[in-house]
Amino acid sequence: MTSRSARFFGNVPNGIKLRFWRGMPDGGDHSLRRKLLIGTGIALICTAILAMSVISRSFDDYRRARENLHELETYRLILDTANLLSAERGPSNSVLGDTGDARDLLRERLTSFRARSDASLEQLVAIGVPADLLAATKAQLQKGRQEVDRVSAIPRAKRNLDDVQSVIESMFGVVDIFESVIAWKAGILTTRNPELAASVMTGRMFGELREYGGRIASQIMAPIAVSQPLPLKNLVDSNRTRGRILQLWNLTGERQIVSHNDPRLLTDLRDVEELFFGEGLVLFDNLVAQGRLSGNYSMTADEFTVRFVKTLKPLERLRGDFIDVTIERLTERRIVALTTLTLTIAITTVILAILAGLLIAAQRFVFGPLLRAHDAVIELAEDRPGPPESEAHHAAEMRRLFEAIAVLRRSLAERASLTKKLKHQAETDGLTGLMNRRALDMIGESQASSKVMADGACMILMDLDHFKSINDRYGHLEGDLVLQESVRLVRPMLGPNDIFARFGGEEFVVLVPGCNLDEANALAARLRNALEAHKFVLSDGASLTVTASFGVARGNLGQLAWRRLVKAADAALYRAKSDGRNCVRQSLALHPTLVPDLPGDLSADVPQRKTTSLIERR
Repeated sequence: MTSRSARFFGNVPNGIKLRFWRGMPDGGDHSLRRKLLIGTGIALICTAILAMSVISRSFDDYRRARENLHELETYRLILDTANLLSAERGPSNSVLGDTGDARDLLRERLTSFRARSDASLEQLVAIGVPADLLAATKAQLQKGRQEVDRVSAIPRAKRNLDDVQSVIESMFGVVDIFESVIAWKAGILTTRNPELAASVMTGRMFGELREYGGRIASQIMAPIAVSQPLPLKNLVDSNRTRGRILQLWNLTGERQIVSHNDPRLLTDLRDVEELFFGEGLVLFDNLVAQGRLSGNYSMTADEFTVRFVKTLKPLERLRGDFIDVTIERLTERRIVALTTLTLTIAITTVILAILAGLLIAAQRFVFGPLLRAHDAVIELAEDRPGPPESEAHHAAEMRRLFEAIAVLRRSLAERASLTKKLKHQAETDGLTGLMNRRALDMIGESQASSKVMADGACMILMDLDHFKSINDRYGHLEGDLVLQESVRLVRPMLGPNDIFARFGGEEFVVLVPGCNLDEANALAARLRNALEAHKFVLSDGASLTVTASFGVARGNLGQLAWRRLVKAADAALYRAKSDGRNCVRQSLALHPTLVPDLPGDLSADVPQRKTTSLIERR
């Protein structure tokens, strides 16, 4: 043992208690690993909470933008339906004022417009507009169409102004009733999405501009259809409608604001001013002037309808393009919200992955090596050293730690080797190589041995006869040769589980586990015969015959039972000596020898035994 290892083990207490923890430590542990786990867990929780708040807000923005987009698409379909209902008045007016030259063509065009209106109303039901909300519109539309068909069936010469005016006002009622559907959807949009209020109201104003733009022409259509002067009521109604149109146009505000600087809307606004407010209203004013003078108009109802409808196209484009621009802005907002949501999730995932990676790295590169170092120290302390730890993949600090453990392992290995040698020397007879009396007593008194040999064991105590005379006559060196030769002769005759030991001087013990006395006596007899038949050659060439006496006993192992067994075998050997030597005697107990190892038996006298000669002395 080196001085270094001796100093180390001199400082190691006998009761080493190193606590080995796996997973989360208990509440009393203030280890670095626990602190790191708690700190990392808090960081993960805080990051997750912060990320969830950001992700939740981003997801709400995305969901709201998507819902707004969907709702605005529905709103556009409703406005388109209102425009189709308004547009149906055009071919209706043409049919009411036809001169008979193009009746079939006008009727075909009216049928086409009616089909478009019906399809649009059915589409509204399909996208979720309540059917009962549309019921009144459909009823009024059906009533108006019936009136159109009834009046148009009357010959033009017999149609009067009141009939035609009643039909036109009936068609006005269709759009007036449908305004409740527009108001319903606009209210939902502005309530759920206040940021859409301006766009919803502006789109509605542009739709009303189209409605009143078409209505102002229809208000003078009845006199034109029947070629009569313009009544005062129609003039008043048209002037009121003109005021409404101008009011709505002024409410739209500055072009740059309402158009959001979009080139399409700027173009539409310019076209409205040039075509509708320019050509359309000028055409309207000319016919009004003609109607106030007489019933002779410069164009028919169909001609006026066709020319005036062209000036309404910029109003239709303005409303449609405005809704399209609003939808595009909402689409961009939805894309931005989706991008923000995706980036937030990605960044959060990266942060959580980094934290988890740091925790895994700490476990792998810090706590893992520390745990293995802990295990290595425990193994060294318990004298069961494992394989050395590979140091190639460790950090510098961990390499130094395992280098220190390697130094400790080498020191312990040196100490273990020295201890093993000392133990072997302490438990082995130096002359014969057998275990000595001390080692034999340790086996016999061991509780572990008593469990292994629970069925008991037989002890054969062998004593070489007249060995003192051999030492006196030939010398102690020759006596040692006789002892060694006796061991070489006896050892091959024993079983693999038999224990052969030098008991002291010229006495030897053979401990045979699990056999009975008959078997032990037979073995002792064979040993006696082998010794007696063997010629011992001394160093000077002289030969002599050596005999031995044997005492056989059977008993249990254990601290107290072992002493009883030794006493019994010794008593049997004593009788063999008394009976003339060179014989085998067994201990015949008057009471059982296989009794428990009782503390009270430690000082008990050896029971009286009868001995019988198994082999007659030669």
